[in-house]
Amino acid sequence: MTAIGLIIILTQILPSVGYYPKEDTEYVQHFKPQAEEVILQNILEEEAGEGILVLENFEETLSRGKQITAEQVLVESETLAAKDASGTIGALKVLPRALQNINWLELVLALGTILIIYGFKRITKTIPSTLVALVIMSGIAVAFGLEYRTIEAIPTGIPKINFEIFSGFSLGSITPYIFTALTLSLLGAIDSLLTSVVADNMTKTKHKPNKELVGQGVGNSIAALFGGIPGAGATIRTVVNINAGGKTKLSGMIAGVMLLIIMLLFADVASKIPAAVLAGILITVGIGVMDYKGLKAIPSLPRDIKLGPLRLSSEVLIMLIVLGLSTFWDLIYAVGIGLIIASLMFMKKIGDLTAERSNVKLLKEESWSDEIIFPKELKKKVFIKHIKGPLFFGSTSEFQQLSLQIPSTAKLVIMRLGRMQYMDQSGLYAMEDMLQELKKNGVEVLFVNLLKQPRYMMERIDIIPDFIPKNRIFTSFEDSISWIKKSMKENR
Repeated sequence: MTAIGLIIILTQILPSVGYYPKEDTEYVQHFKPQAEEVILQNILEEEAGEGILVLENFEETLSRGKQITAEQVLVESETLAAKDASGTIGALKVLPRALQNINWLELVLALGTILIIYGFKRITKTIPSTLVALVIMSGIAVAFGLEYRTIEAIPTGIPKINFEIFSGFSLGSITPYIFTALTLSLLGAIDSLLTSVVADNMTKTKHKPNKELVGQGVGNSIAALFGGIPGAGATIRTVVNINAGGKTKLSGMIAGVMLLIIMLLFADVASKIPAAVLAGILITVGIGVMDYKGLKAIPSLPRDIKLGPLRLSSEVLIMLIVLGLSTFWDLIYAVGIGLIIASLMFMKKIGDLTAERSNVKLLKEESWSDEIIFPKELKKKVFIKHIKGPLFFGSTSEFQQLSLQIPSTAKLVIMRLGRMQYMDQSGLYAMEDMLQELKKNGVEVLFVNLLKQPRYMMERIDIIPDFIPKNRIFTSFEDSISWIKKSMKENR
């Protein structure tokens, strides 16, 4: 989440100050030699494709080379300049030039948008402040006839269906593209599921992967009929939608319908939106989407690994690796690499813990032997939950459903944690969310036999004593029963 925020902010700095690399003549000139090479390379590839490239005779090549115009070289140079300045690394590379060539009107439009977005939220949240900022700043720019940069022109109308897909179909025509199609489908699936996980984190919901991917497949199939290219769930646009208040399936459908209406009826009006206003909106999205909860926890996480003279936290190390790779390389690959590193570190930790507690055996889900003596009159009011393994990123999904398992008659939960040897940061936050939900529902929680590492983690972010006071933590199940009996007598 933090990487997504940084990507948005860094890539929107240039348009917010009105700097576009392909329009910087001095910067574009640096790519002129490379542009000439690219054009010449394209000529050679064309001749090879036409079967007229002869190594002993380059007359045709020289003839075509003489037809290259200065305008062609300039266009290719601008394309290369824009490509070089794209992405986060490119944006940082040209940032000094951007700051030397600030377009003050564009900067004012971007800053005005940001101020309205944050200021209007203090007045009311009924109307999305993003929409208000968009309308106000775009209206000012148009009404006063300011010379600003607009967003890219929006295409109008709906393309015709290509029926040749069916009439001209043959197995031989698709065979060369099967591997490419599988690759695209895999990348699209990963991207969509990653977007769904981001949305889950922001809305505290749980997506259905199968429905998500089937829907994506149906959409891509229909788009192909109109000559569209395959797409996937867009993380940034999803975040913008959620921040604007859209948190249901209906919001995504409305967004699609609105885009269709704009494309058909209001494309000319929408094309007048200042690019700087859009950049300002996206910068606020980037600021809002960052995981401040995770960043604030960095100083308090245990430093459990040693690199030379330095002691570091494995959680922080993984976070920084994924943050760096996501921001400056590729989000999907970063998640995969981070997951592999986290899995390896987790296996080592569990191996160490297993070595320390090698006499521990897994228990079945039925009641434990010491629970046979549990008073019958308390069974409806007290719910006992066994945590029989580490609480980590791979097991948080089921743990988060704990509140749904508790009977409506239960007003107290005993969590037996003697088998929970380890808890990572994901598990810690899952525990915190669960305790918040139970507290909101008026359910009290007791901990029994809480081990050293999980207790340390919960004390570092004040789950203990904010949610679980120290007098609600017991070393044995019998002690917890005694406390419950005493407490009930006092409340009579």
